[in-house]
Formats: sequence, C-alpha cells, structure tokens
Amino acid sequence: MQISSRFTVAVHVLICIETFKNDHKVTSELLASSVNANPVVIRRLLQQLKKAGLVCVRRGSGGADTARPLEEITLLDLYRAVECVDSGALFHFHEDPNEHCPVGRNIHAVLDARLERIQRAMENEMSSITMQDVWNDMKKVVM
Repeated sequence: MQISSRFTVAVHVLICIETFKNDHKVTSELLASSVNANPVVIRRLLQQLKKAGLVCVRRGSGGADTARPLEEITLLDLYRAVECVDSGALFHFHEDPNEHCPVGRNIHAVLDARLERIQRAMENEMSSITMQDVWNDMKKVVM
C-alpha cells in the first residue's frame, strides 16, 4: 500500500506558493510547471486545499495564496485535505474473511487495533510537522 502522490504534490504546491507569491502571480500553470504536471491536476488539487481552508484561489488573474500562516498548517492537514481514505482509515481491510477458517475468523481481532495504532503514530508525527518547518528547510537549500 502506498499513499498517493497527491500528498507530496500538495506539499510542493504550498511551498511554491510561499516561494513565489511576492514576485509572481501564482497560477495553476506556474505550479504545474514546478510540479511537472498538467495544470488541470493542479487546479483539482487546489480546489481540495481550498475546501479544507488551506489556500485561497482567485479565479482568472488572481492566483493562489495560503489561507493561513504556514506555522498553522501541518502535514496532517494536507494529508487529510487531499487523500481519499475510506472513513479516515489508512489501511483497507478485506471485508469478508472466511469465518470457517481459524485465521479468517480471527484476523480482524488480531490486526485491527495494531493498524489503528500505526495510523495514529503516523498522524501524530504528521501533526507535529508544520509547513513552516518544511519552508524553513527549503529556504536553506534554495536561497
């Protein structure tokens, strides 16, 4: 299982917005050029980020900007905004294990709590890293 690239693209997009907002109009074309993706993909992602309250997007010639200071946006915020996980669950468990098999009958009891613990650990770590942290590291290598 792998988290889709939407998450890392969302991080990339927010860092681009912060990097270029004072010198350029930050459009989906500019962002797509940096990500090396189709502008339509970036516009869809921006809409997800806008819906989550993480960016402001002005149609036409307005461009994009962050809706909150970077220190108030965590990696978990971005992950939740763009990842399509069923019912908030990171792991998709097969629905109908064989009840006549001793493994099938007990696999949920053995794994469910562990998978929830793994997901909580990942989310706790993601919530401890802000976009300001990422931006600060980017400034060290770019500027």
